[in-house]
Amino acid sequence: MDRIDSGQRIDIRGRVRAHCVRQVAIVRLAAPSDWQGELRAALAAQRRPRSMFDSGSDLRLFLESFAIFFTATMMFLL
Repeated sequence: MDRIDSGQRIDIRGRVRAHCVRQVAIVRLAAPSDWQGELRAALAAQRRPRSMFDSGSDLRLFLESFAIFFTATMMFLL
């Protein structure tokens, strides 16, 4: 197996720094100009009270599952 010569070692710290600088520039370009307003609007929408029958509601999931079970049971009994 060949040994690595100390002159052949690559210092990757500069490459990592350059990559981080590019990533920060990409994120800054992709961010909206009024990012604080966007964040406040998103948080307000998330905190808004929801209905009991929204698509993510546990009650709705239970009622849909019960309806399917009830229908299947009635079909079996008929």
